[in-house]
Amino acid sequence: MPVRNIILFFFLLAGLTARSQNEKWKAWETEGDTLLNRKDFEGALKLYSKVIDDSKLKDKSVYPAVYKRAVCYYSLNDFDAALKDLDIVIPEFPEMYQARLLRAFVHKEKRDSEPELLDLNEVLKIQPSNPDLLKWRASIYIEKGDYPLAKRDLLNAKAIRDDPETEMYLGSAHYYLGQADSALLSLNKAIELDVTFMPAYLYAGSFCLQEDEFDLALKYLNVALRVEPNNTTALFYKGIALVELKREKEGCSCLTKAFYAGEDDAGDYLKEYCFGIDN
Repeated sequence: MPVRNIILFFFLLAGLTARSQNEKWKAWETEGDTLLNRKDFEGALKLYSKVIDDSKLKDKSVYPAVYKRAVCYYSLNDFDAALKDLDIVIPEFPEMYQARLLRAFVHKEKRDSEPELLDLNEVLKIQPSNPDLLKWRASIYIEKGDYPLAKRDLLNAKAIRDDPETEMYLGSAHYYLGQADSALLSLNKAIELDVTFMPAYLYAGSFCLQEDEFDLALKYLNVALRVEPNNTTALFYKGIALVELKREKEGCSCLTKAFYAGEDDAGDYLKEYCFGIDN
């Protein structure tokens, strides 16, 4: 066989072998996709791992399997393994915003707000008008104490789509910026949008307590307990409002119930206000 034909034969053989390998990896990945859609995360993970281990990531066509394996790890609460896979995928495919979004979720679960915020910022460059992402970023800013930035994002989110959670976060941003009246307006709006939205009542009650507006706090908390009679936080806050209004017997009864339901902070109020009170 002439040398040229030998060279062509080996090129053809190499091409057929590569195609055979790709078809094998694709078959495993497709089977993994079926299991992933069925939420069989462990089964899907094994198949994606076969693709990754067999290919040794020498072909970029297999990188989607790495991302989908990260989805499986995340769904199984193995956040470190998910992060390891995402750190492989993202440098190779920086435009793949789904991977960055998943990595932000992983950092959220790991309570690591700085890299969470970095990934969220990158996703928002692609989806700047996504109200859920704006609200998520605002919640991080609130945790960090960056209230002006939180307020900016929440006002932008509200302009796109208003909902009780947006108004609740906006109420928090207003309050910590020293705008108590605006905070209550936002929380009232949250309640108007959904009268069963418990966090709005709790935030309103808490802010009123901090402002020594005990009667107003009691109004919010009474409605909260009509919505959710067994809410221990509302019961705890109501106990504080009552003892501050010199209605110690009622207040201490609420604080005692809250304490034995698991509100440990109620213990300090019980010691201060309720020793010697006949409940």
